[in-house]
Amino acid sequence: MGASLAVIALGAAIVVFGLLRARAPWATYQELKAQQENIARYEAWRGGIRDGGRTGASVAIEQARRRALTWAGVAVVGLVVLIAGFAIR
Repeated sequence: MGASLAVIALGAAIVVFGLLRARAPWATYQELKAQQENIARYEAWRGGIRDGGRTGASVAIEQARRRALTWAGVAVVGLVVLIAGFAIR
């Protein structure tokens, strides 16, 4: 009984930690993505042609997305540990 409670507590702590760590990169990703969409609309309105090459902003967007997904993965692992804690008898 004590081992299962410890595993449940550990799983819950990992879930909370993962979600807290994923929150900031996800917010950054959303902001950068919105800025890129705004720039694309402006350039389309202006009639400018934009090449599809990588920019510093696109690299920052990819990095923020990757960090958010990594920490969300940690939260999923914590959820698995939490469920395993309930399965332990």
